[in-house]
Amino acid sequence: MANSTLAILDLEYNSIGDNGAQVLSEALKTNSTLTTLNLRSNSIGDNGAQALSEALKTNSTLTTLKLKSNSIGPNGAQALSEALKTNSTLTTLNLGGNSIGPDGAQALSEALRTNSTLTTLKLCCNSIGDNGAQALSEALKTNSTLTTLDLRNNSIGDNGAQALSETLKTNSTLTTLDLGGSIGDNGAQALSEALKTNSTLTTLNLGGNSIGDNGAQALSEALKTNSTLTTLYLWFNSIGSNGAQALSEALKTNLTVTIQS
Repeated sequence: MANSTLAILDLEYNSIGDNGAQVLSEALKTNSTLTTLNLRSNSIGDNGAQALSEALKTNSTLTTLKLKSNSIGPNGAQALSEALKTNSTLTTLNLGGNSIGPDGAQALSEALRTNSTLTTLKLCCNSIGDNGAQALSEALKTNSTLTTLDLRNNSIGDNGAQALSETLKTNSTLTTLDLGGSIGDNGAQALSEALKTNSTLTTLNLGGNSIGDNGAQALSEALKTNSTLTTLYLWFNSIGSNGAQALSEALKTNLTVTIQS
């Protein structure tokens, strides 16, 4: 890239594939102006991700990399994770809609233990499951820079929610957590306990889960003491009149949160 002024390159919904990603990666090794690269929906697989990872090891200007809805698997996630261990400029990485699975989540978790610049990580729709959520939870106990974590539609159940809850009791930087998936009352109860002591989370998305009245009542108890959460998404759950009544009672004293249902 001989261009010295271009800062944003949006190539989403093309078909550049691995070959195109490799060509762009070579350019990124010398380019010093590009800050945002959007490669969403480009049929990029592990080989393309590995090429981009090599570029990230030397590039010092890119801050946002969007790789949503490609064909990146665990190996590609592993390569990107290795780059994140040394890269010190990337702040946003979107890997939503790929196929990284629990192994890819584990690799990214290892990177989060040392990376100190990434603030937003989007991993929706990657089938990371409870194991992936647990790995990320362990990393967040020491990571102090990530503020936004999107784990929607990842088949995360109560065990994953419980692991994340333990993290929220000590993590003091995460402000937004998206957990739409397979969480039931037990997971909601665990998250509620965390909300009683957590003082940084402002947005919690629990939409599209299987939370019923018991989970809603537990969340209501947390809302009576939590004073930092401003938005709570509970749409498409299984909350009935008793749960709704409990949430209504909590809103009489909590004046900071808005419940989206």
